Amino acid sequence: MHCYIPHVRIEGRNSLRRIIYRIEGGLLVIALFTAALSAQTPSTAVPAKAPAASATSTPLLTDSLNRELPKWIHFNGEYRTRFEGVGGLGFKPDSSDAFLLSRARLNLRVSPTSWMRFQIQAVDSQVFWRNPKPDGPPYENTFDLRQGYLELSSSDKPMFALRVGRQEMFFGEMRLIGHLNWTNTARSFDAARLTFKHGNYKVDAFASSVVNLKEGSFDKSSGGNDLHGAYGSIEKLIPNATIEPYVLWRIGRGTRTEAGVPGVLSRPVYGGRIAGKLPSHLDYSVEMVGQTGSVGTDTIRAWAGHWMTGYTLPKIKKTTHLVAEYNYATGDKVAGDGKQETFDQLYPTGHDKLGLSDQVGWKNIHDVRSGVEFKATKKLSMNSFYHAWWLPSRTDALYNAAGNAIAKVASGAAGRFVGQEADIQATYALRPQLSLAGGYANIFPGTFLKNATPGKAYRFSYAMATYQF
Repeated sequence: MHCYIPHVRIEGRNSLRRIIYRIEGGLLVIALFTAALSAQTPSTAVPAKAPAASATSTPLLTDSLNRELPKWIHFNGEYRTRFEGVGGLGFKPDSSDAFLLSRARLNLRVSPTSWMRFQIQAVDSQVFWRNPKPDGPPYENTFDLRQGYLELSSSDKPMFALRVGRQEMFFGEMRLIGHLNWTNTARSFDAARLTFKHGNYKVDAFASSVVNLKEGSFDKSSGGNDLHGAYGSIEKLIPNATIEPYVLWRIGRGTRTEAGVPGVLSRPVYGGRIAGKLPSHLDYSVEMVGQTGSVGTDTIRAWAGHWMTGYTLPKIKKTTHLVAEYNYATGDKVAGDGKQETFDQLYPTGHDKLGLSDQVGWKNIHDVRSGVEFKATKKLSMNSFYHAWWLPSRTDALYNAAGNAIAKVASGAAGRFVGQEADIQATYALRPQLSLAGGYANIFPGTFLKNATPGKAYRFSYAMATYQF
């Protein structure tokens, strides 16, 4: 039986004037809040070490505001806009879309002492001209709280830090846990995180619940989709390398078994990553992950791996880095046998991990990747990559970077070969606070996509500007 899962499109409906009003309103609220804090605080308060206004000598728009505030209060922000064009949506003919994404972030840091810090980040994300209606995450999320946490830390060695509240979390190459900053709404967690660092050893222990984004209401975590764990880092145990062992535990309620019965999810995750440099201009990274546990009466048995090697061409003024990579993740072999074998990629930053188009994720996949990264000038960086994909289990689905199934043939008759992708990207630092980027990707469907979908080529392009203020 053929099961084709269509691509869902959303139509934008907000005017540019609306987002400008929201940004200006947010700036005013935070400015009034910081001014009130300043007025109520005695001048004898112990200030934290004030960070530089910016990482460069180029002034930012908020520098004048920060000069008027106490040194222990700091305000800045970021505005990003990106135009995206897509052709072959759902691998269907005559199916395309083009839209504009807009995202404003406002950051407030309050550091009354050297060991205490409050961090607040508000965000307003909008989309224009996307079809059809209505809008919502991951494209739109009207002015909301993305981060808001208290951090307590020691400057002594060993170092301890405790961070409690709404926050980003990302580890390693973010293949399992990441902030998903590429999307217009990104990701955060309601979490308690304890960090211990001593010499070349570091460990982060955390208990968290992912924040569920909902347009038109305050974002909050449900308490039924939790991720806990410990993530370590060991340096210099192997020369020029970092070892990162970790143990994670995903818990959820209402997850369905293969028989369709809601059950409790308990998924322990064990893995590790190592990345470093070798002689002769070589570098590498390896990550392997195993998953066990249960969903109701079903058992879980899944694993995935990432293997990469790189070579930097010597004696060339323009840095050129050649890359060869292989990624693998298991799929479910037999439907309804009470054993779930599809790898769960958890909460990654999945963008451009298995292709710039984001139509392939780290689930039920063989991915072969090769390409080149080129530093043309101090300001201009470019890269170009090629991907080829196969399904380990032809009876399981093809999943995209968000972990959603986009095409499936339950009988397995569609074959294994998904297709190929060629992509190219460039980033240019026009000013220290302003960067421009653009890219293009084209998927050439293979046997599986031609049989499981209409089989038309998928095209993706973008142009993006990011401004720090």
